Amino acid sequence: MSTIEDALAKAEKLLKYDSDTSAKDGVSVHEENAERSNDALKALAESEVETFNWAFLKENGYITEDDSHSVLAEEYRSIKRPLVVNAIGARKKDIQRSNLILVTSSIPGEGKTFTSINLALSIAAELDKKVLLIDADVSKPSVSKVLGIKQTPGLIEYLEGEIDQLSDIILRTEVKGLRVIPAGKRHKFSTELLSSNRMALLAQELSDRYPDRIVIFDSPPLLATTQAEVLASLVGQVVLVVAAETTSQNIVLESVKKLTDSADVVLTLLNKVQHSLDTSYYGYGQY
Repeated sequence: MSTIEDALAKAEKLLKYDSDTSAKDGVSVHEENAERSNDALKALAESEVETFNWAFLKENGYITEDDSHSVLAEEYRSIKRPLVVNAIGARKKDIQRSNLILVTSSIPGEGKTFTSINLALSIAAELDKKVLLIDADVSKPSVSKVLGIKQTPGLIEYLEGEIDQLSDIILRTEVKGLRVIPAGKRHKFSTELLSSNRMALLAQELSDRYPDRIVIFDSPPLLATTQAEVLASLVGQVVLVVAAETTSQNIVLESVKKLTDSADVVLTLLNKVQHSLDTSYYGYGQY
């Protein structure tokens, strides 16, 4: 039973306990118990909200809660628009599992987690959009560390059956439209778990049950493990992050070749571009 379910059960017991209407200072025992139960549930609800380390995010160049008009925020507004249109807009019917988006790179260090988190924050900032960010880089997870939230339990515990209910690994955050699933504990068979039938069923459930929620997977690098290629086959859209002037064209083309047979839409994002004030920091195109 989850923490919230435990609290609800305790609250119900308190409400049922001694419905005696004998008053104490003009307040019945029943009313006292009800008030205590409500206070306990309120405190629990507040404690269950994960807060972000905004100071760390700001220091490391991420979008923060108070810079909605920054250059970075404007750039991610442009980056997210075709993804959102594909996911829940006019092109939705043409793409299978259109609301599932995988963010990956060819090799480590190109900025895929930076992109995943900023993309999630940018989409969640819209009044009518909900986002679920999943740390699927289970070998080297970093989403929870960057955001400053708890790291377990998470995806691995759910996939191996240690946790039955998906809701038990979804973290509610202080950003109203954003939920997070951590990677969870380290596991020597993480690749097998990501390629399991339970993972495929999870992806299908996220797409079918929550068609209006955009799900972003922060994936391992494509050429470092086989996990990203497996995950790419479960989503409708892939964003391939490419580090400018450091990742060779051959490496990028090798990654694209792995992706084109998997996802309906493969977009590339050129990251770490050195630019002047009158140019954009990103390049965004489609293979």
